[in-house]
Amino acid sequence: MDYFKTIQEAIQYMEDHLLEDISYKEVASHVYLSAFHFQRIFSLITDLTPGEYMRNRRLSMAGQEITLSDSKIIDLAFKYGYESPESFSRAFTRFHGVSPSKAKKADIQLNSFNRLVIKLTTEGGMIVNYRIVERKPFRLIAKVEQFKNESIDESGEEINEIPGFWERSMKSNVFDILKEHSSTDGLYGVCAPISGGSDYFDYGIGMVYDGSPVPEGYHVWNVTPTMWAVFACIGDTPACIGETWEKIFKEFLPGSEYQMLEDTDFEYYPAQSEDHLFCEIWIPVKKKSE
Repeated sequence: MDYFKTIQEAIQYMEDHLLEDISYKEVASHVYLSAFHFQRIFSLITDLTPGEYMRNRRLSMAGQEITLSDSKIIDLAFKYGYESPESFSRAFTRFHGVSPSKAKKADIQLNSFNRLVIKLTTEGGMIVNYRIVERKPFRLIAKVEQFKNESIDESGEEINEIPGFWERSMKSNVFDILKEHSSTDGLYGVCAPISGGSDYFDYGIGMVYDGSPVPEGYHVWNVTPTMWAVFACIGDTPACIGETWEKIFKEFLPGSEYQMLEDTDFEYYPAQSEDHLFCEIWIPVKKKSE
């Protein structure tokens, strides 16, 4: 799949339906991707979530209209997808730095957010280290929670709950319980794609399962893909994970002979690792020719 072309098609669809009541899930369906996979690809390529892009475009257009017409604020609120003038005013003020009523006055500076055009440019070769691993399906014993698919809420605030899940697990006895039911020491952060039209996805912290009785509150997670592309995240903070995902979607997948499958992917944290290896990202793949 050409992800750059796919995201450009998604942007065109958003622009064509910008004043309609559409969600990122509908856009994902239009380009034949799951909502979770689409949002992750869109965010990594554009540095925006789909919801953030549509919200910024609508507020930019609202700013232009409010200075060029006599439209009432309540009419603009409903036109640009807000349930009330109050919610529209809060979002407008956050985006433009001034309230809608002040924006109607002359000589007020507003912000413009133009439509995105995805261009693939060459700025010099980039080395992306990876290895292809064939591995039999395996099972994890995992503590699993659900998280919202959209990482930016309707108010424009970022939702970043997974680090909190890791922190809670570290402070509780989750890791000790996992070790009691595993024959290895490495930790996995496993992510499942969204099923159907759900607004949530499952994320688990686990270890390789030894088959012993499953403790209450824990789950067995079946990892079924057999071919994986593996990428080292080099760094001392979690920021290197996002940087590696960006390389995967911008550098590796567009130019490789492999296609990412919509299945479980995971971060692997070995008990003992080389210097500056934060973790490894394992993505399920198949050859594009298959």
